[in-house]
Amino acid sequence: MKKIVLLAFIFLSINALNAQIYIAKSCVISFFSSSPLENIEAINKNTKPVINTATGDVQMKIAITGFVFEKPLMQEHFNENYLESEKYPSAIFKGKINEKIDWTKDGEHKVTVTGTFEIHGVKKERTIDGVVTIKGNEVTISSKFNIHIADYNIKVPSLYVKNIAEDVEVKINAVLEPYKKN
Repeated sequence: MKKIVLLAFIFLSINALNAQIYIAKSCVISFFSSSPLENIEAINKNTKPVINTATGDVQMKIAITGFVFEKPLMQEHFNENYLESEKYPSAIFKGKINEKIDWTKDGEHKVTVTGTFEIHGVKKERTIDGVVTIKGNEVTISSKFNIHIADYNIKVPSLYVKNIAEDVEVKINAVLEPYKKN
């Protein structure tokens, strides 16, 4: 009898650990640059943020080539000249949610996430505001923040300085679900 109880406890513990990891089933990351000459906007739908609800850890790896632009030439310049996606293929964020959240209760929580954001080979400590919404087994994360491109050594040729803003607005909206091993 003791063995059965011990096995049941181990099985439930393993399932509880698995339920603490959430991975995106959908994610949209967009950025917008407003300048006097033109607006630049791109969308990436290929990212899978991960949250560990037991620790509050958040991780996200964003493929730079996953950003799609309205104009193909903008996309080419973005990848070849500015972000140099062949040399720096990903942007990576690793951080921790600062606030305590009861992940078992539905609700909306304003949070800050502090961590390291690496773009273009440059790592910067950042604290980013966001919202975590829990509804049943789904967790939605959303955030809007700015990136100062000079902070990440992204160079804009003088010919195009008026085309690209110094600060780019980034929006993230992702729906996550409990991770299930296949």
